[in-house]
Amino acid sequence: MGWFSRWRRARILGRHAIPHHAFDTAAARLPILHGLDAVERTRLREHASLFIHDKTFSAAGGAEVADATRLVIALQACLLTLNLAEDSYRGWSEIILYPDEFLRQREEVDEAGVVHHSRDILAGESWHGGPLVLSLTDVAGSGQADGVNVVLHEFAHKLDMLNGDANGFPPLHRGMNATTWSADFSQAYEDFCKRVDAGEDTAIDPYASYDPAEFFAVLTEVFFETPGLLLDEYPAVYQQLQQFYRQDPQQRRREIA
Repeated sequence: MGWFSRWRRARILGRHAIPHHAFDTAAARLPILHGLDAVERTRLREHASLFIHDKTFSAAGGAEVADATRLVIALQACLLTLNLAEDSYRGWSEIILYPDEFLRQREEVDEAGVVHHSRDILAGESWHGGPLVLSLTDVAGSGQADGVNVVLHEFAHKLDMLNGDANGFPPLHRGMNATTWSADFSQAYEDFCKRVDAGEDTAIDPYASYDPAEFFAVLTEVFFETPGLLLDEYPAVYQQLQQFYRQDPQQRRREIA
């Protein structure tokens, strides 16, 4: 980090840091944050302060965006990057908030060149180089350690997009093995798809079988929300995510149990 970046960071935190009482209140309402130690909480407060300062929160469809909502989103987004670079969400600036699930028109061209139109109802959406969209209803249910978290899901896509379109293969850190990552995720994805196709009532959201990008995003949710489940079902993937996020949520759960 150069001198200007350090100066800018210090200036923002000096003027716009999240008040301690607001941080404590929001964190207390998010069980996925309960295992953070004092050092991690301080870092999270700083990351979230910078995040809120740098991102624009826009309302759509009659939504109302309160400061508490911005904070809840920022804390969960920055949980993913707690031990990553502070500029991990670079290259885009806007978060669009709808009051509830929203309708998205899609147009896709198949291999034969035929254009297909569809209408999807979504709780969240991430665009490469563009905004991130969330449903406030689904945001309100995130962070409760129940395995479902639209905030973590969509921000995982943003990390996945740091090296191109979302494909379940984000840029790995030095020392991580790309071949091992690919093998571990591919094996788990193929197994999960077979289980879903066989009609199994999986504990992990079957939406993870949609494609490798969704598998990465859904398993990121599980990693932070219900880490014991992921460790039981796909321990090799747990270890890969542990290396990628540089965190061990299951160990945190053991320490507060």
